[in-house]
Amino acid sequence: MDASSSSPSSLSPSSEWCGPQGWGPTADDQIPFTPCFQNTVLFAIPALIASFSFFSRYTYLSRHHGLGHARSPLLFWPNQIAMTSAVVIVLGHAVHTWDQTTGSSILATLTLAVSWILAIYLNNKESIYKIRASSSILLYTFWTILALIPNVIALHGDKGPQSISTYRFYVSYLISISLAFVIQIWPRDSIHDDPEATLYDQANVLSRWTYQYMQTIISRGYRAPLTENDLQDVMPRDLNTLEGPYQTLSAAWNLHLKQTESYNKAQAKLSTSSTKTTKKREPDLFWLVLRAFKAPLFYASFLNVLQTLSQFLLPFVLQKLLRYLDSDVPTSQTEGILLAIALFAVTVLAAILIGQFYMVIQDTAIKIRSALVSMIYRKAMVLSPGSRKGSTTGEITNHMSTDAERWLMDLLWIPLCISVPLHIIVSMVMLYSILGWSIFMAVAVVIIVMPLQAKAATYLDSVGESKMDAQDRRVRLMSEILANIKIIKLYSYDVAFKNRVKDVRREELANVKKFGMTITFLTIVFTSLPVFMLMVTIMVYATIGGPDFTPGVINAEKIFVSITVFALLNQPVGDVSQIIECMIGLRVASRRIQTFLLKEEMDPSAVQHVPHLPRDPRTPAIQFSDATLAWGPETENEETGTEDEEAHSETTALLSAENVKKASLPTLFDINISIEKSSLTAVVGRVGQGKSSLLSALIGDMYKRQGSVKLFGSLAYVPQQAWIVNATVRDNILFGKPFDQRRYDQILFAAGLLPDLEILAAGDATEIGERGINLSGGQKQRISLARAAYQDADVYLLDDPLSAVDAHVDQHLWKNLIGPEGLLKDKTRVLVTHGIHHLDQVDSILVIKDGRVTETGHFKELMKAKNSFYQLINEFSARNAKGNKSKKAKKKDADAVAASASSSASASDEDGETDTIIGGADGKDNDKKGGEKKDNEGDGDLVEEEQIQEGAVSVGTFMHYVRAMSFTYFGMLVGFYVLWEMFQLSVPIWMQHWTSVVDTTDKPVVYYLAIYAGLVLSYMICDVYLTYICFVLACPQASLVMHEQILERVIRLPMSFFDTTPQGRILNRFSSDMSEIDDHVSNCLTASLQCILNMVGSLVVVAVATPMIMLAIPPMALIYWIVQEYYIRTSTVLKRLESKTKSPIYQHFTESLHGCSSIRAMNLQDRFVTENAQKLDQYSMMFYCTYMTNRWLNLRLQSLCAVIVFFSALLAVLNRDSINPSMAGLALSFTLTLADHVVWSLRLYCRLVGSLVSVERVHEYTIKNTEAPLTTGVHLPESWPQHGQITFQNYSARYREGLDLVLKDVSFDVQPGAKVGVVGRTGAGKSSLTLALFRIIEAADSYWAKSSDNSSNASPISEALVSGNGGSILIDGIDISTLGLADLRKHLSIIPQDPTLFAGSVRQNLDPFGEHDDQELWTALERAHLKDHIRTLEGGLSFEVSQGGENFSVGQRSLICLARALLRKTKILILDEATAAVDVETDELIQTTIRKEFKDRTILTIAHRIKTVMDSDMILVMEKGQVSEYDPPQTLLKRKETSLFYQLAEQAGEIH
Repeated sequence: MDASSSSPSSLSPSSEWCGPQGWGPTADDQIPFTPCFQNTVLFAIPALIASFSFFSRYTYLSRHHGLGHARSPLLFWPNQIAMTSAVVIVLGHAVHTWDQTTGSSILATLTLAVSWILAIYLNNKESIYKIRASSSILLYTFWTILALIPNVIALHGDKGPQSISTYRFYVSYLISISLAFVIQIWPRDSIHDDPEATLYDQANVLSRWTYQYMQTIISRGYRAPLTENDLQDVMPRDLNTLEGPYQTLSAAWNLHLKQTESYNKAQAKLSTSSTKTTKKREPDLFWLVLRAFKAPLFYASFLNVLQTLSQFLLPFVLQKLLRYLDSDVPTSQTEGILLAIALFAVTVLAAILIGQFYMVIQDTAIKIRSALVSMIYRKAMVLSPGSRKGSTTGEITNHMSTDAERWLMDLLWIPLCISVPLHIIVSMVMLYSILGWSIFMAVAVVIIVMPLQAKAATYLDSVGESKMDAQDRRVRLMSEILANIKIIKLYSYDVAFKNRVKDVRREELANVKKFGMTITFLTIVFTSLPVFMLMVTIMVYATIGGPDFTPGVINAEKIFVSITVFALLNQPVGDVSQIIECMIGLRVASRRIQTFLLKEEMDPSAVQHVPHLPRDPRTPAIQFSDATLAWGPETENEETGTEDEEAHSETTALLSAENVKKASLPTLFDINISIEKSSLTAVVGRVGQGKSSLLSALIGDMYKRQGSVKLFGSLAYVPQQAWIVNATVRDNILFGKPFDQRRYDQILFAAGLLPDLEILAAGDATEIGERGINLSGGQKQRISLARAAYQDADVYLLDDPLSAVDAHVDQHLWKNLIGPEGLLKDKTRVLVTHGIHHLDQVDSILVIKDGRVTETGHFKELMKAKNSFYQLINEFSARNAKGNKSKKAKKKDADAVAASASSSASASDEDGETDTIIGGADGKDNDKKGGEKKDNEGDGDLVEEEQIQEGAVSVGTFMHYVRAMSFTYFGMLVGFYVLWEMFQLSVPIWMQHWTSVVDTTDKPVVYYLAIYAGLVLSYMICDVYLTYICFVLACPQASLVMHEQILERVIRLPMSFFDTTPQGRILNRFSSDMSEIDDHVSNCLTASLQCILNMVGSLVVVAVATPMIMLAIPPMALIYWIVQEYYIRTSTVLKRLESKTKSPIYQHFTESLHGCSSIRAMNLQDRFVTENAQKLDQYSMMFYCTYMTNRWLNLRLQSLCAVIVFFSALLAVLNRDSINPSMAGLALSFTLTLADHVVWSLRLYCRLVGSLVSVERVHEYTIKNTEAPLTTGVHLPESWPQHGQITFQNYSARYREGLDLVLKDVSFDVQPGAKVGVVGRTGAGKSSLTLALFRIIEAADSYWAKSSDNSSNASPISEALVSGNGGSILIDGIDISTLGLADLRKHLSIIPQDPTLFAGSVRQNLDPFGEHDDQELWTALERAHLKDHIRTLEGGLSFEVSQGGENFSVGQRSLICLARALLRKTKILILDEATAAVDVETDELIQTTIRKEFKDRTILTIAHRIKTVMDSDMILVMEKGQVSEYDPPQTLLKRKETSLFYQLAEQAGEIH
C-alpha cells in the first residue's frame, strides 16, 4: 500500500528488471497488478520465505524426530505429484517465454521452482513423522492460490497472444496448487488410525486458525444432546492430562521458596553486622505463576500486539478510501476496489489473530488453574494440626472453587498490560498526524485522571478482600449446614442457621455494592473518557488547532477517521479499569492461595516410620520413649509439664485462631510404652483423657515436643467416626486394592457384613451416599473395619470401633476379626475402647489419665494392683454382671453369634436402619414387593446422576432473573439504555451535519461545538447513571433475591433429597453458581443490552447513509441467525456439562479433607491425588470445548462482518460520483463499528445464555418440593405437650417414594412419663420411629409424603391422595401431621447418635435462638457434668467451637447435646444411641442425670447396650418394621423360649 502512494521514480527499478510497464503496482492496462509487482512481491519474496521455512523444518525433523506414523499413500503420492507438476509448469512457462524475460521474472521462476522442490522433500519427511499436514506447505499453497486468483480473473477473456499464454500458465499452475491444497486440508482422521490423536492433533494449521476441527463437536451437538463421552477426543494432548503443569508450577514454587529463604538469611546476616535493617522478602505466587508459564504468555502477548497493530490498519485504509472518494483527480476504480478488499482482509486478519490469542491464553489458563488446584489439594493432605487454625473445609474448598478459578477467567487481561499502552500510544500518534497538537489536550485529560485511577485501584483491592472473606464464611457455613442438615432439622434450627447465612450474605453484597459504586465512578474516568477526550480535542482543533493557532480544517476525512481512531481508543481505555479490577482480583486470589500454601506441614520426623517389620522378634512394633505431644505448636511463653493441665481434643487440632494458647499445651506427657508385634493392646480411660490422641500421635497428626515415636510396618487406621466415601460398598472396602475373592469373602464374614449385603438392594454393588448417609452408624463402622482389614497392614489402630454396635455384633467382631482368634490375630492391634468386657482377653492394657499413661500391664496384673483400673472394672464391668453365667449359656451365646454370621436377622448392629437403608427393611421382602421399587433401585444406585437440561436456556429462566431484579429496575435499565444510545448516535450524526455544511454555513463554530458538547455530556450522564442502576441497585438485588430463594428452599427440602444428592453438588449452587450470578450475569446482561442497541443504532445510520446496503442485510441476518441457532444448541449443553463436571471436584475435595487422617495413615495419598487429577481433567475438557466453540462462533461472525464492511466500501466506490464524502465517511465508520457490534452482540448474547445456566441451576432448586410447612393454623396449648403421651396408630412409612416400607402398621401407646426402651435387630425399624416422630419421614402415601417427593417419576398430588393409608401419630391426642414442623420439633428433644456441634461459640451451640441467660446455660452444663471443663476454656461460654466440634472429644460433644436437651425442657426426650461414644463411667453419669432430670418426662431410648434399657418401664421390640413385643422388661424376660428381647439380653450378658 505504501508503494501505491509513492512516486514511481522513487520505487521503480530499472526497465531491465521490470520491463516497460514499470513497478506499478497498478497500471491502467494491467488489472490488478503489474507483472513486476507480481513477480517480486506476490511470488519471489513469499517463495524465499517459504524456502527458508521448508529447509528449517526439514532440518528440525531430521534431528528431533520421534516415533513415526504410517504414511498414507492415498494422500502422500497425489500431493507429491501435484507439487511436482507445479515445478514442471513453472519451468516450462519460463522456457516458453524466455525471449520476454526480465530480471523480476527470472527471480520469480527460480524461487518458485526451488520452493516447490524443497516442499516435495519436506512433505516426504512430514508424512513419516506427523499425522497432520505440514503447516508451512499448507500456508504457502494458500498464499499462492490467493495471489493467482486475481490474475486469472483479470486475464480471462483477453484475446491477446501474450495474455492467452500467461492465462494458460496461471490456470494450469492454479489447478496443480489447488490440488495440493485440497490434499493438505483433507481430514486425517479418515486416513490415519492413531487412537491417541485428538481432533486438535489431527487438525492442520488452517483448521486450527479457523477452529474448523470443532465443527465435528458442534454438528454432533446440533443433531443430539452431547454427553461427556462425546468430548473425550478434542483437546490437545498436553491438556488431556494436567500433571505436567502441576510439576512445572510446583517445582518453580519450591525453588522460589528456597531462594526467598536464602535471601532472607543472607539479609539477616548483613543486618546483624550493621545497624541498617533490611525488609524481609516475602514469596510472591502471582509473579511466580507468570514466570513459570512465561513462554505461552509471551506468545499470547506477541499475538495480541500483532492484533492491536492490525486494528490500526483499518483507520489507515479508511483514510485512503475517504481520500479516494473525496479526490477530484480521476483515478482508476481498481484502486478503490483494492481498498475495499483491503478492508475485508484486515478485518479477517484481526479476527484470526485475536482468536489465536484467546486460544493460547485459555490453554495456559487451564494449565494454571489445574496446577493451582493440584497444589491446594496436595497441601491440604499434609497440613499440620496447627495449620488447621482458621482453615475449615469450606475455606479450603473456596481456594479451589474461587481463587484458582480467578486465573481461568482473568488471565487474558495480563497480556493486555502490554497491548493496551501500545494501543493508546499508536492511537495518539495517528491522531497527531490527523489533528496535530490538539491531541495533547486528550493526553492532558488522561494525565489528570491517572491519580484517580490509582486511588480507585487501592480501594477496589480492599473491597475485593472483604468480599472474598465474606464469601469464604458463607460457603463455610453452608458446607457445615449441608453436612449436618439432619441434626438441624431434628433440633428445628432451620431459622437460626438461615438467618446466620443471610447476615453473611448481606455483608458480602454490601461489598458488591461498594464495588459497584467504585465502578460507577470509574465509568466517568474510563468508559466515558474517550468520548470526552474526542470532544475536548475537536473543540480545541476547531477553534485554535490550525497553523498559527487558527481554526483547524473541518472535513469528512479528519472528523470520521478521528472518530474511528477514538472508537478504537475506546476499547483500551475502557479496558484499563477491567485490567485494574482483574489484576487486583488475581493478586488477592493469589495471596490467599499463597497464604494457604505457606501454612505449616506435618513434621515427617514426628514419627519414625519404618515401612517393614523388624527382623528381630524382640523389637517392639510400636515404641514411645519420653514422648510429649500436643495438638498445637510450642509457643515462647508456654509452661508445660504440670500434671493438672487439661488434656484437649482426642481427634484434631483446634481450628480457631483465638485458642492458640490453649491448643499449644501438651495433650500427652512423658509417654513410655512398647507394644510387641502381633499383640493386642487396649487403651482405656475417661472421656477427654487422650486415648484417641495416642493413635493420632502414631499417624503423625500431633506435634512432638520431646522424646521419640517409632512405628514398624504398614499401617491401617479405623477412626472413631467412620469415614465413608461416595462409592459402592465393594469400592469402600477394596479402596484401590486388587480384588481377591477369597480374602474379600473372609473379611465380609469377619466384619459381619453378609446380612447387610442381603438387605441392600444390589449387595456390595450398592452405592453408599456421601458420608455414608444411607447407612447406620454400625454399618459404617463395620465397613471401615472391613476396609482396614482388606489393606492387610502390619499395624492396626482401632479407635473405639465397637461403640456403634450392639452386644451380639460386638461379640462377633471380637471373635472373628479383632480378638485373639480373629482374622487380625497375627497383626499388631491397638484398640481404644470405652467398653471393658473384652479387656481380660487382650495382651496388654494402657490406662490413660490426664494425658499420662498411669498404668500398664495385663488384665490380671492391673486387677491385683487395685488402683483406678481395678475400681473401674469392679464397679462397671459387664463381666461381673454375668459372672455366674453357666458354661452352657456361654456355649449357647457363642452358637448364637456364629449363627448370626449367616442369618439376615443377626450379626448387625441394632441401629441398622438409623438412616436410609436401600431396598427397604427386609431383604426377603424386596423380591416380593419389587413392583413398589423404582427401576433404578435394583442396581443399588443411591446418588442420582445430575440431570442437565436439554436445548437452549428458556426465556423463562431469563424472566426468573428479571423478576428477582424487579421489573421496575429492568425497565429503568432498558429505558436509560435507549436514551443512552440516542445520545451516542447523535454525536457522529451532528458531526456529519457539521462537516457537510462547514463550507456554506454562516453560523459560528461555537454554535456547533456547544451542541456537540451538550450531546457528549448528556451521553456521559446517562452512562454513569446506567452503571449505578445496574451495579449498585438492580443486579445486587437480583443476587440477593436468588440467594434467599435457594437458601429458603434448600434448608426446607426433605431428607430424602439430601440422601440422594451429593453435598458438593448442592454446594456448587451456593459457590460457583452464585458467584457467576454475582459477577458475570450482571456484566453480560448490561453489555448485551449495550451492544444490541449499538448494533441497531449503527444499522439505522448505515441504512440511511447507504440505502443499497439494506439489500445485503436480510441474507446476512438470516446467516447470522442460522449460525447462532446452530451454535447455541451445542454451547448451552456444553455450559451445563461444564457445571456438572465441576461438582464432583468439590465433592471429592470435601471427602478427602474429611478423611485426610485416614488417607495419610494408610498411605493412600497417591490414589486420591490421581482421582483429583482425573476429575480436574474431565472438567478442563468441558471448559475447553465450551471456550473453543465460542471461538468457532466468533471467527465466523467476524468473517460475516468483514463481508458487510466489504460490501459497504464497494458500494461507496461504485457510487463514487453520487455519494457525499461526509455521508460515505459516516456510513463506513459506522459499518466498521457495526461489525464489532454485531459480533459482540451475538457473543455477549451467547455468553449471557451460558451465564444464565447458573440462574437455571439455582432456579432448579428453588422449585423443588419442600417438607410440610413450619407452621400451620392449628392452635397448640402453650405448654403442649403437657403429658407426653405418644400413640402410634397403624403407622407405616418409607424413606423415599418407590422404596419398601420401613415401618409397617405400627401401633403402640406410650403413657405419660413412661421410660420406653426400643430394641431390635438390623433393619428392624428402631430409629425409623424417631424419624417418624420428628416427621423426617412422613406416613406412607400421605399428602406430605407425596407432595415432598422430588424424584423424577413423582406422581401428581391428585393421584397421591387416592390411598393415604399410612396411619397416624398422636401426641397428647393431637395428630402431628396437622402441625407445622417447627411447632412439632421445638417441643421434642433428642440426643442423637452422632453428637454434632457447629462452628461458633459454646453459647450459640447450646442456645442458637438466644432464649436463655448465661446462668441457665451454666446450670445445664453443670447437670451435664461439663461445667468444670468449659470453665477451663478461654472465654468460657464464648469459647469458639471449631467446625464439626473437632476441638471437643466425641464424648464431650455428647455431653453438650445432653445440655441442649436439659435446656429445652420438653415433655418428650429421644435418646438415639446417645452414650455409644463414651466410656462406661461417663455413660453411668449420663444415665444418672437422665433419671434425675427427666424423671417426669416421656423418654424413648434406642439402645445397643441392653443394660441401658433394663430399668425401663416398657420395652418395644421391633422386627422387620413391625412391633414384635411391647411389655415391661420383667414380663419379656419370663418368655425365655419366645421372646426376642430375652435372646438379645442373653447375648449381651444381662441374664443372670
